[in-house]
Amino acid sequence: MKKRYLTLLLFGSVFTSKAQSLYQPAVFTDENRLEKIKSALPAIEKLVAEECKKNNFPGLTYGIVVDGQLVDSHSFGSTNLAQKTAVSSKSLFRIASMTKSITAMAILKLRDEGKLRLDDPVQQYIPEIKKTPALTVDAPVITIRHLLTHAAGFPEDNPWGDRQLAIADAYFLKMLGKGVSMSNTPGIAYEYSNMGFTMLGRIITVVTQTPYQEYITKEILKPLGMNHTVWDFTKVQPDLLAHGYRWENEKFQEEKLLADGAYGAMGGLLTSIEDFSKYVSFHLAAWPARSEAGNGPISRSSVREMQQPANFAGLNTSLKADGKPYSISSAYAYGLRWTRDSDAITTVGHSGGLPGFGSNWRILPDYGIGVITYVNLTYANAGMVNTKIIDVLMASADLKKRQLPVSKILQQRKQELISVLKDWNQASRYPIFAENFFPDKSLALRKKASEELFTKAGKIVKISDLIPENQLRGSFLMEGERGNIQVYFTLSPENPALIQQLDLREVN
Repeated sequence: MKKRYLTLLLFGSVFTSKAQSLYQPAVFTDENRLEKIKSALPAIEKLVAEECKKNNFPGLTYGIVVDGQLVDSHSFGSTNLAQKTAVSSKSLFRIASMTKSITAMAILKLRDEGKLRLDDPVQQYIPEIKKTPALTVDAPVITIRHLLTHAAGFPEDNPWGDRQLAIADAYFLKMLGKGVSMSNTPGIAYEYSNMGFTMLGRIITVVTQTPYQEYITKEILKPLGMNHTVWDFTKVQPDLLAHGYRWENEKFQEEKLLADGAYGAMGGLLTSIEDFSKYVSFHLAAWPARSEAGNGPISRSSVREMQQPANFAGLNTSLKADGKPYSISSAYAYGLRWTRDSDAITTVGHSGGLPGFGSNWRILPDYGIGVITYVNLTYANAGMVNTKIIDVLMASADLKKRQLPVSKILQQRKQELISVLKDWNQASRYPIFAENFFPDKSLALRKKASEELFTKAGKIVKISDLIPENQLRGSFLMEGERGNIQVYFTLSPENPALIQQLDLREVN
């Protein structure tokens, strides 16, 4: 399996949590999937231990989430070097910008309840932003959606924004009242903005008439069972608090922990692997779309909406894996990063970095897994650790994508199509083809091409299950004595849906 720039999550010891009740297992065809994943865990533990040593991390903890469960977790080093306090899956690390998607989830909850709209102007809730002059005469007003997707036009503000974490609301509003320096007009470019997510925190406060920290804790964290996740590090039990460090002059220098303040909405949460695994499970539980009742702070459809690419961020075509080129496209969703590579592997998650800390989480929605890693070293590349973990999982466990359930109409058309493929002269007996089907390619040509393939394949001895791409498109294999034929078809939007496209090809 190729090594790729995927950043993911890791796990801790098995435990029972409310998150499990929120998760509905997806349909995976490999019955030994979990056993294969568990067989890869010793190699992953060894790999991460080596990464800790090689990168001189003071402390690290990781966890892997599979189908709503934290199936394994390992920790290395110390949360407090002076006290030699061992890291554990219960240790609370500042997760920095991993906070952003939780802030975004609170915004969507308010949207779903009709208390705001994503296309509302930000100035409707933060009038101070009116003091910022438009960069151009034709510039649109900044909206909540712009803030969620880093499209507001504010300049990239790392690492300046990291040092603003503790400022008071009054100071923040005073800052805005002086006007904001803009780098782009709104809505035309991706540019990462901590200030933008700080504004989202302010909007939550204004709409709910409650400090955003209290609202998010009550409406998002508590319903997920994240009872040990906090904003204020002074509220953390000393032996659970991760101290942050910087490597300087050949020794560790402790970073001062910043207080909770206005900028916390962009990166202020402290949480453990055990607690955050519940949030990861909730994101995984959104897949696949289905009819059964949901449970959680927001609907499954809103969680999936959060995960969709909304603002194109970049395309890297110069990567190589196992000597072969591959590419990755990336976009920003709602408080989440989205990637898809040339092997059609999709990831969703976020990294985090603050003085003293580096973190990363990522899910592979199609595979039902997620990985989380925290490190207490300034801007540590936790994402690369997750990349290596996922590479091991994908290769050693031979992970396969979730299979969608086959719709009734797709299964029906498959059976009818098989009858036609056996004898095209009977095609008129089966009113299963859309209006375009035979005008696009005549019955005579289809019959000739089909007969040539089946003659070459020989007697059909087995027909595989249908593998759906969605509710109206799929493929199956017809295995012959001398060869195999792949049958791919897609249905029309009319009701009942008819076959509008059919492709037959020889496969090994």
